[in-house]
Amino acid sequence: MSIQAPSRPSRAPVAAVGEPIRLLSFLDVFAPAGTEGQVVTLARALDPARFALRFGCFERAGSLVPVVEALRMPITEYRIRRLYGLHTARAQWRLAREIRAQRIDIVHTYNFYGNVFAIPAARLAGAPVVVASMRCMADQCTPRQRWVQRQVCRLADAVVTNAEAIRRELVADGYDERRVRVIRNGLDTQRFVRAPEGVARVRHDLGIPPGAPMIVVLGRVVPGKGIPEFLEAAGRVAARTPAARFVIVGGFPRVRDARGVVTDYAETMRMLAARLGVGDRVTFTGVRADVPDVLAAATMSVLPSHSEGLSNAILESMAAGLPVIAADVGGNAEAVEDGVTGLLVPPRDPAALAAAMERVLETPALTARLGRAARHRVIERFGLERLVRETDALYTTLLERAHRRRPMASARRLAAVGTTATHSPRQNRS
Repeated sequence: MSIQAPSRPSRAPVAAVGEPIRLLSFLDVFAPAGTEGQVVTLARALDPARFALRFGCFERAGSLVPVVEALRMPITEYRIRRLYGLHTARAQWRLAREIRAQRIDIVHTYNFYGNVFAIPAARLAGAPVVVASMRCMADQCTPRQRWVQRQVCRLADAVVTNAEAIRRELVADGYDERRVRVIRNGLDTQRFVRAPEGVARVRHDLGIPPGAPMIVVLGRVVPGKGIPEFLEAAGRVAARTPAARFVIVGGFPRVRDARGVVTDYAETMRMLAARLGVGDRVTFTGVRADVPDVLAAATMSVLPSHSEGLSNAILESMAAGLPVIAADVGGNAEAVEDGVTGLLVPPRDPAALAAAMERVLETPALTARLGRAARHRVIERFGLERLVRETDALYTTLLERAHRRRPMASARRLAAVGTTATHSPRQNRS
């Protein structure tokens, strides 16, 4: 893929003093996943007197679309099938024209497909500030995708991650550490205050007796989320604690196997649960809008993923005052301090996961202590106000720098950044 640049590019005008900053956030879709949830949470919290926010995306789809529409923030769709080809170049050219026509001050793109598609278009348009975001570890991309993204992100003024683990990985991969910033996830902790009526309703809906231990996993039912290991661990725990019940809360997107065949992974996991003898004790709920009530009804939260940046599931569980057991991968240790705010276990280790679950179930004092410390840690370090404050400060700093620096170098240099990828933009979201 290449973009033809105009012969004499110029920088788009920056918002005048007193005008709101015109911000364009570019996402793949509006699925209820980690990145999308955080971006929409930030959109709701930013001061509308300071920021006029609009969205670009590949597909106007997902359960978060109505939330954005209720905020009266425009959404523009740029449908593509792949990241190269004439059709894609035309879509990028259209995005560049609209960035310029709308006099966008800041373009903020997210994850591989959004970064690779929108960053060159933003630079072509002369956007004063371009920010890339990477919110997953490098193992979620192929080596070719990593190379492409690294070349494209050289055009960005800053690369924002949500975990120190990702920042270290990017710097080791050749990114300029001066431009890589860590802004950790933030959430409204007041949403996770326990409501007794919600607890009773959730347990009734799921068929879980009031006194039964309820162990919950938050996350999409897809490969890499550690569901097989969790089910094996559940079998071990159920043998010692027959009353225990296991709840997996998350969507069931269809996935492609190694041969490219679309499979129903959730059904595969249900069959595995049955083979392990816990089919009648495991509930796959799909997406739920009442996650705070589900967490309030739970005894503990488990995140067995093989790879994570900074997990919203962990932070939400901690905000609900739950002890969290997490695989020690990516940025998980930046939220879960082993033995203090939760327990860390080796990834892909069902025996270690089961032992940690049994330890929490059999030690009520530990459960209470970990839960209290977890909620305190989230309030102290992962609040929504901090997320807004740090993001606002970054945007302001970059815009002030944009006023001072020289005009962009020759657009022919930008057009030379060719990008090629073989997957559709709906994959590799996190």
